[in-house]
Amino acid sequence: MRADQALCEPTQEALLTQWPASQDLWVFGYASLIWRPEFEVLEQHLTKVQGWHRALKMWSRLNRGTPECPGLVFALLSGGSCQGMVFRTPAADVKQTIEKLWFREMPNSVYTPRWLQCPTPQGPVNALAFTLPRNSPSFTGDLRPSQYRYIFQHAKGRYGTTLDYAQETLNSLQQHGIQDKALAALLEHAKD
Repeated sequence: MRADQALCEPTQEALLTQWPASQDLWVFGYASLIWRPEFEVLEQHLTKVQGWHRALKMWSRLNRGTPECPGLVFALLSGGSCQGMVFRTPAADVKQTIEKLWFREMPNSVYTPRWLQCPTPQGPVNALAFTLPRNSPSFTGDLRPSQYRYIFQHAKGRYGTTLDYAQETLNSLQQHGIQDKALAALLEHAKD
């Protein structure tokens, strides 16, 4: 598993088949995984990945919206850098952790799972992350302020509203000392 390598076959079965049974799994969180990981965490560290950035530019027709009123969720897009958290999960729970992650992050197989190198106090680790290619139909491209305003006011899915999700992510980032000026600026559209 090389850093910044997409999984050849991005299925949970393929990952579990390739994963050594005795090895803990690292997972990179850049949005809701920071404030709601839903798996056992043995240790966690603030980290910064290079070559990727957090962006509220992925359509959500299930978790934070519906097909009739799509919401938005965060994605890791190529370019720049992203501060987030890296979590170590126990080897004994890897199967369960992967199943939970796939249910949550891959209901429509939109993301491209890949390994990203994350610095930690003990040295770099390769962590599982969920990225989005710009050629995906789920990539929003550039949205106008009025589009963000409408989505923040109306989009709601199985996990709640896009606005609550974005605000909770910003709050969590700030609690960890991570500043995301782009997200703070987007949330200003909710106040108009």
